[in-house]
Order: sequence, then structure tokens, then C-alpha cells
Amino acid sequence: MIELGAGTKAPAGGHVKDVREMDFMAEVVEASREVPVIVDFWAPWCGPCKTLGPMLEDAVNAAGGKVRMAKVNVDEAQQIAAQLRIQSIPTVYAFWQGQPVDGFQGAVPQSEIKAFVDRLIAQAGGGGAEEGGGLDEALAAAEEMLEQGAAADAVQIFAAILGEDDKNAAAYGGMVRAHLAMGEIDQAEAILNGAPVEISKAPELEAAHAQLQLARQAENAGPVAELTAAVEADPDNHQARFDLALALAAKGDNGAAVDHLLELFRRDREWNDGAAKSQLFTIFDALKPNDPIVLKGRRKLSSMLFV
Repeated sequence: MIELGAGTKAPAGGHVKDVREMDFMAEVVEASREVPVIVDFWAPWCGPCKTLGPMLEDAVNAAGGKVRMAKVNVDEAQQIAAQLRIQSIPTVYAFWQGQPVDGFQGAVPQSEIKAFVDRLIAQAGGGGAEEGGGLDEALAAAEEMLEQGAAADAVQIFAAILGEDDKNAAAYGGMVRAHLAMGEIDQAEAILNGAPVEISKAPELEAAHAQLQLARQAENAGPVAELTAAVEADPDNHQARFDLALALAAKGDNGAAVDHLLELFRRDREWNDGAAKSQLFTIFDALKPNDPIVLKGRRKLSSMLFV
């Protein structure tokens, strides 16, 4: 097997390491069954890689062990690059439970890198700063009530939590979702807009924003039967397929909505300024990171992006 060049040193930080081709299965695939692993495919001659790599390392090290990073030099791991269809670099894959679950190509801003890492941590069941046990139990109780349809009761508990911790992003997100469940879209939007600026970019608030966006779209969703007939009559009717996806999501059939959006992306990824991809991310953000619809949808979208 090809060994790393003599001039390559392991990156600083215990959560980032260079990975050889012979170690890929152990250090990435198997290791990802315990903790998510981000793989940075790079090469010494790649200019954008020199920008992206350090930013990725900073984000991974800042996560404090909730995610790891493997740096793979494609010049020295050509078999792995070929198997994963790496056609340009930098390319980044995220592995969890032995499978690639997310990824992107090219250098991206630090904010997108942080969101990528946070999303992966959340998908693996991690979280942010520690909270008191009592608040954790109250949050769990409120979420259970919301899942059982007792949205009004959940609102009271979320409000009580915010009385103890007015910057609790999970409680704010729960309040928004509870009001959406009761059909109170304007109230949900008011709560979301009133969240403290310090937590406005928290994953729970980003998810609530996506759910609010879907609720607004549902107000103008068309009839599923007519839109289905239009798509069946003309599979290249992109607007009808997009509208059908919105209508299906409005009825809670997110799986079918994602399937139609993926098909639209496959047919014409640039249609309407990339509307299919944008809507896919809205649905992904609205659902839980480990939702099977999200996991399957992200894998399919990644396979299309990297072919």
C-alpha cells in the first residue's frame, strides 16, 4: 500500500489526523460507528484545499470530540478516491454509522462549515452546552406532549423553561413547533422573531424557521390529485412537479415530497435558480437530523452532486 509522504505531518489537535489508504476502513468507516467522521479529500497542489482544511480543523477541534476529521491525500489514496467518485477537490464527506450521510465540494465560508459540523453532531444525537437536569427533563416531557398531540400543554412547559432560561434554544424551537401544530402560524412567527439574537442561529431555531416556512407554503398548496395528474401527463413539467412536492409536504408526506424534489433535481438541477435543492434543504432542516427521510434524502442528493 502507498505510505504517506515523508513531508506530511499529522495535523495539530487530537481529533484530526492524516489517514492512509490502508487505514481508511478502520479510521473512517469503522470509527464512524462510534463518532461521526468528516473526511477531507485534498492534495498538496490544491489551492482551495489550503483554505478549507484549516477551517475544517478548527471547527472539528472546537466540537471537543463530538466529531473527528480524517485528511485523505487523493494523490496517495487513488483507490479510495475512485471508489467514492471524487472528481474534484476539495471534496468533503461526512460518515456516520459506516455510511456517507452528507458532504459538499469546494471551499465554503466558515459559517457553512460550522453549520455542517453542527448538523452532523445533531444527527448523531449530540448536542451543545450542558443544561441542568431539571430543564432537560422538562424539555423531554414537553416534547413528548407535543408528539402526543397535546400542543397547548407543551406550550406551557416550554414557557416555564424559558422563564428559567430565556436563551434556551430548544424551548424556543419547541414553542414555535407547538404553535404551528395548533395552526397558529402568526403566533409562531412572532415567537421566532422575538428569540434573543444570541441564539438566532442555533440549530433548534433554524429548524423552527424551516418548519414555519413550510407552514406558510402549505397555506397556498395546490390540490395533490390535479398536480399528480399533471406530472404523470408530462414528467418534464418542472413547475407542476415542484408544486406537487409543496402540496405533499403540506399534507405531511415529506418522503414523497423529497422524492419528487430529487427527481426534479436529477432532471434539471438549475431550474428556477436551483429551487429543488433549496426546497430539499428546507425540508431537511425542518425534520430531525436523524429522520430516515433526511438520511436517505441527503445520501441521494450527495450521490447526484458528486457524480
